[in-house]
Amino acid sequence: MVNVDVRSLTQPVGIIRIMAAILTCMCFSLAGAEGVISSSYWAWCMFTWCFCFFFTFLIVILEFTTVHSKVPFAWDDFTTAFAMLASLMCLIVSIIYPTFFTCKTCHRAIGAAVVSWVCFAAYAGEVVLTRLYPRGETSGFLSTLPGIMKMLETFFACLIFVSLDGSQYTGNSGIQWCVAVYSLCFIFSIIIILLTLAQLTSYLPISFDKVVIVYNILAAVMYTTAMVIWPLYSFSNNKQRPPNCGHFCPWDKLVVVTFMTIFNFIVYTLDTMYSIRLVFCIMNRED
Repeated sequence: MVNVDVRSLTQPVGIIRIMAAILTCMCFSLAGAEGVISSSYWAWCMFTWCFCFFFTFLIVILEFTTVHSKVPFAWDDFTTAFAMLASLMCLIVSIIYPTFFTCKTCHRAIGAAVVSWVCFAAYAGEVVLTRLYPRGETSGFLSTLPGIMKMLETFFACLIFVSLDGSQYTGNSGIQWCVAVYSLCFIFSIIIILLTLAQLTSYLPISFDKVVIVYNILAAVMYTTAMVIWPLYSFSNNKQRPPNCGHFCPWDKLVVVTFMTIFNFIVYTLDTMYSIRLVFCIMNRED
């Protein structure tokens, strides 16, 4: 039997979630009314607002109907992690959208950009509330430092995929290796997140923590090669920005991929160091 919890809508976190759902709906409505733009960055902005709206609305409904108490994973961990991810996604979109898609006469686009910044503030406020006043006594994987770093790794990989252009790596073995690195690391990071979130790690015949350490080391090494190979092959013929390069210039996308590769290398390196310290230092000390 499904009960109704009105308090979930009247407490501060519930009010912020309702506001965030309304604001994200306003963002993609204003941007859509301005017109469809053939750009991967525009598609990413629309995806971000729709993604945040859908899951925020879903969280509100599940908590209002108390169905969230029957889900097979740590609910507070999921909602806190989603708020962190949504705040990061809205922050990036709030920078990308006004940079590429607004002008002095684009009133709807300007409105979407302004509301997007308010969305970021709403999700950041939810993170502050859930972190300062946690409802659960224990933290799940996604709201811990290793979980946050795993989300960052997948998020930076998504920005890389958005910035990739098929013509950039067709017939280029060096660039194709970099794309393979981005894809493989993204897939395995998603698998680790899903296995941990579903609490299936204890059913594996080997130590999951040590497998994650090996994966993090391999990912860091692979990203090291990509960090060297990508700019070496991408900027071999055009080391400087073309003078006629506009907002959608392919050269700018190459720069974005370069920086996201560096950021992901740093995150994977930190993730590896923390995992090794956690497994071989802290756990052995407790034993």
